[in-house]
Amino acid sequence: MIEDYKKVFKNPPMLQTRRLYFRIMRYTDAEDMFEYSSKEEVTRYLLWSPHENIEYTRRYLAFIKNQYRQGAFFDWAVVLKENGKMIGTGGYTVVDDKHQMGEIGYVLNSEYWGKGFGSEVAEELLSFGFNYLGLHRIQARYMVGNEASRAVMEKVGMRFEGIARNAMYVKNEFKDIGCCAILEEEYFEKYGHKEYKLDFKADSHWYDRLW
Repeated sequence: MIEDYKKVFKNPPMLQTRRLYFRIMRYTDAEDMFEYSSKEEVTRYLLWSPHENIEYTRRYLAFIKNQYRQGAFFDWAVVLKENGKMIGTGGYTVVDDKHQMGEIGYVLNSEYWGKGFGSEVAEELLSFGFNYLGLHRIQARYMVGNEASRAVMEKVGMRFEGIARNAMYVKNEFKDIGCCAILEEEYFEKYGHKEYKLDFKADSHWYDRLW
């Protein structure tokens, strides 16, 4: 595994897929983020509740800026190549260097559900985790009932491993949590290897110029 993964996320590289690119979140993303983060259908199976107003979204993005500086935040904004619109986020909720394990997560604007964007995001996160970070195992979890999320996980090659009953207390009730995962040998057998040539920003204050 890469020696210091936090250095990578202090200067998160831009990634891209056929229809999307991944970049840091910016203060100017507030309107696009609020558009989906204020929707009940988007947050139903998430740990957080809908954003009540755009000021809350702006405060959240300001908080994320400091998290990036510390290398303590592992998410990207997911942006459409065709028009630059932010349609969600994707990244790692956990990176464990001792056990060479990561956990991915993703959230998308409901206007873009059913178009293959979820699997496109998940596939790129797996690619970056195995090909660049050098992880051995990547997992993803979902609240039981969110079968669409499980379908994305299985579509990209992750195997269903079971359900932990009442594993989380969320929004005043216990939730059953399902888990899917893929190991590096399974990933490379399915997808092969990919070389990343990443352009990291050298200036530690580059966030301010992009914000």
